Amino acid sequence: MGRVAAIGDVGGHPDQLRRALAWLGATEGGLPPDLTVIQVGDLVDRGPDSAGVLDIVAKLLDARRWIQLAGNHEAQYLPGGAVFWREPLAEGEVARLRQWWADGRLRVAEAVRTAEGEELLVTHAGLTLDCWQRLGEPLSATETAELLNERPELIWEIGEHGRDGGAGPLWAESGAALHEPWMGHRGVVPFGQIHGHSTVVRFADQSWRCAGRVRQRTAVDWHARHVRVRVGGRVFTGIDPGHGRTGAADWQPLVLDDALVAAPTP
Repeated sequence: MGRVAAIGDVGGHPDQLRRALAWLGATEGGLPPDLTVIQVGDLVDRGPDSAGVLDIVAKLLDARRWIQLAGNHEAQYLPGGAVFWREPLAEGEVARLRQWWADGRLRVAEAVRTAEGEELLVTHAGLTLDCWQRLGEPLSATETAELLNERPELIWEIGEHGRDGGAGPLWAESGAALHEPWMGHRGVVPFGQIHGHSTVVRFADQSWRCAGRVRQRTAVDWHARHVRVRVGGRVFTGIDPGHGRTGAADWQPLVLDDALVAAPTP
């Protein structure tokens, strides 16, 4: 057991990533020995220096305690992807992402087990009820992560702009696509989740983008920029800080003490 930290979307801001690493106790020599980091994807685009972000991650990936997940902004550059960002990466950075994908260092999902025995599934956007059912309704986050890392076709699906339950774990939007269907599920919600990509609030003005039962079951840490939604006895935690083009003034990685990464390296 040790600390497991989940870092939300970075979006082309190397200064924000360095700040998060310093807060976690990392130095130029690498990560603290008790720390494993899971970054949930969307390293690139929006901010001023996507290449600088990839340079930082490239050094940490070799440490084996940095787990890099793919977001939809990485997926557009992978084989078969359709580039949608108006300022695409340079060829060298695209080649780097494709190499990480080819050798398994860029993954779809990870599972974390806490000291209390709870399992949490970590993906970029969250696993919808529909996609979980299409995976065969696995009962553990570890098994679910293994299935997703086999790269089934559903991981690429966008749905209706990410807003319906058919959206895969790189694209599902918080609220209508992710939370509402799980809240309506009559069976057991098998595990909690951690995700980035989107949120049900606007951090800039501390306003809400949802209503009804999602809002009623949501707690927000406005400083850390973490959103916790209670879903069927579990908690789904959103950690996208919403850096945009300028970066967030205040935010923190999500830290789980006395936890371990559960899913084996592919």
